Amino acid sequence: MNEPVAASLGEPPLIDHRKTFADVTADVAAPTERMPGMMWKAAFGVAVVLVIQMVATIGYQFVNGLGILGIMHPVGWGTYITNFVFWIGIGHAGTLISAILHLFRQRWRTAINRSAEAMTIFAVMTAGLFPLIHVGRPWFAYWLVPYPNWRLLWVNFRSPLVWDVFAVSTYFTISLCFWYVGLIPDFASLRDRSTGWRRAIYGIASLGWRGSERHWQHYERAYMMLAGLSTPLVLSVHSIVSFDFATSILPGWHTTIFPPYFVAGAIFSGFAMVVTLLVILRKVFKMEEYVTLLHLENMNKIILVTGMMVGYAYATEFFIAQYSGSEFERFTFLNRAGGPYLWAYWTMVTCNVVAPQVFWFKKFRRSIPVMFVVSLLVNVGMWFERFTIIISSLHRDFLPANWGYYRFTFADWSVLIGSFGWFFMWFLLFCRFFPAISIAEVKSVLWTAKQNALPAGKRAAGAVHD
Repeated sequence: MNEPVAASLGEPPLIDHRKTFADVTADVAAPTERMPGMMWKAAFGVAVVLVIQMVATIGYQFVNGLGILGIMHPVGWGTYITNFVFWIGIGHAGTLISAILHLFRQRWRTAINRSAEAMTIFAVMTAGLFPLIHVGRPWFAYWLVPYPNWRLLWVNFRSPLVWDVFAVSTYFTISLCFWYVGLIPDFASLRDRSTGWRRAIYGIASLGWRGSERHWQHYERAYMMLAGLSTPLVLSVHSIVSFDFATSILPGWHTTIFPPYFVAGAIFSGFAMVVTLLVILRKVFKMEEYVTLLHLENMNKIILVTGMMVGYAYATEFFIAQYSGSEFERFTFLNRAGGPYLWAYWTMVTCNVVAPQVFWFKKFRRSIPVMFVVSLLVNVGMWFERFTIIISSLHRDFLPANWGYYRFTFADWSVLIGSFGWFFMWFLLFCRFFPAISIAEVKSVLWTAKQNALPAGKRAAGAVHD
């Protein structure tokens, strides 16, 4: 909600107008200027340990082959592809918050967009690991790159797997540029507050920013253009990921509902992860005055809406399966809900459809413990959604003689848990050395709050004093 509208409705402003611009800079820059506390060190240590054991497991796989995983006939795609689709979905909320909400001038995004953008970068970095290690011999991955070569081999450009490469790499590139451009004014603020080697590094990162009118004009144009480029990516990238399944003829996958269904689910899981991260960040780094309950409540409303969209997609899938007249399609969906993997299906439904319904009540939307638990449940449910789509559609083939049951091995669990360690390791480093909240954008919201706090005459004259 815009600040003037919020003021007219008697709602509190996003940022306390008694804060000065100097207060904002000092508060947001504080975590980068002091030594991290024991909570940060403990969390970072756990994340690094998880990454080390994941790397060890992957190395063991490279030596001994993919047989150490649970994949078998007919389940050729296991937890690696499940993790890939899950982490790509996590990365969607960052671009949505940054690009689409920016284009719609939603000012409540200003305190949360930086962390969401960083989450996008690290989630895509995590997702990118799994296609490489899934091929079994990643040192031959250069064969997949379409370039003229003596082998006269070319990738199949009609395959959605190739579309994935272009879509995800484009998404990562644009998101990285968008994130970095937004950081430039804040790097300059940190540069001016630093000394020694830190000042040199922030000086290089700020690209000579001086805050002149010309710099701000170029910044606004670049930021708007990148927002415009990012917006269609939010809708296209996970649609293309869904084509990995939708373009096949396998029952349970061959459906046109997958593109919008996957996009809604990606936004759903992405916002849940942002809530999880911000609840922790605002507590650990004392940012309650900037990441307020109003910010979190707005995100919980989006989680509620997208959760209902996902629930509608689940119901539509079942209806279409029964209406299609295909006995194989009917069997696949009845097998999901009542077969060997019913535990995964009903975990998905409970976490994704039932749990977010508590957000109909304002008391729960603004309750930190409730939103934290629900956000965790949503991400558990979204992982099981990917697991259900992939595994339950593969484990029972057209011939009963080919049926099998996918069982997790230690390697599956190790890499899955290690992927969270990899993600949180980068996010913790980001919070340590980068401003986790956009200083420049929060100041623009603060200026509006000060305007609303002034008498009408002074407000019209633009008399804002710090």
